[in-house]
Amino acid sequence: MRGSGALAMLNRRWSVVNDVSDTVDMFGLRFDRVTLAGAVSQVMAAARSHNTGLVVTPNVDQVVRFDHDPLMHDVYRSALHVYADGMPLVWLSRLMGPVGLSARVTGADLLPAVCAAAAAEGSAVYFFGGDPGVARMAADRLSEQFRGLKVAGVSCPPHGFEQDENQSSRLVDDINRSGADILFLGVGAPKQEKWGHRHLAKLRVGPVLCVGAAFSFAAGLAQRAPHMIQNSGFEWAWRLSREPRRLWRRYLVDDARFFIIAASELQKARRRRRVAGGTIAPTK
Repeated sequence: MRGSGALAMLNRRWSVVNDVSDTVDMFGLRFDRVTLAGAVSQVMAAARSHNTGLVVTPNVDQVVRFDHDPLMHDVYRSALHVYADGMPLVWLSRLMGPVGLSARVTGADLLPAVCAAAAAEGSAVYFFGGDPGVARMAADRLSEQFRGLKVAGVSCPPHGFEQDENQSSRLVDDINRSGADILFLGVGAPKQEKWGHRHLAKLRVGPVLCVGAAFSFAAGLAQRAPHMIQNSGFEWAWRLSREPRRLWRRYLVDDARFFIIAASELQKARRRRRVAGGTIAPTK
């Protein structure tokens, strides 16, 4: 499939508008109010201008972690673009005000969509992360899917690389020598975001997309939930059914705190509306 045709197909599939640029404030972050193709347009604009910055897709689990990881929150807050990965975040944004988020935008969807656009525009991409061989498999499959995709490089960093500055410096040098316009980081949150943020000033690339497990999906080693389940907001339940031992505590215990956090956000939104309406005095 050629890049331009693939991008047109993606635009039709998600019924998207590309010029939406407003934001929604939640959890101390400024979420871009875009659909998938709108996000792709923003990423490609950053690639064309060589605007270096993180592109993050926080989900419920990551929002919960902000409470006890201030550095993680600061990294996400400084990102070039913030997209909501999770229907609960989309639903909450719509409860908070008359104009909520347009859609869910996941790293797993961004990876192939951006590759389609990069193939169409001639931008070079770099795959960084994943288990041994996974990034290469993902790059090869996406190159077959989107003819003309320029893969500038592939790296599978060893375990603990983020704690070894010499190793990190070599990885940064390899990325810079590759001439990549777009960097995909797939080593899991928040490691990928923290590593990318720490080395952002040294990276000579455009946008740095933190895509988590997207390499495994693109390589065909992991399966996404059916679209109906994804859009219903129950993809977490589908994943839990497939990996109960690994995910039960995250989804059923740790992430339950999201309800408390969401309630607090709703309360803040109501207070802002009352202040804006002049019914109460703003807090000094």
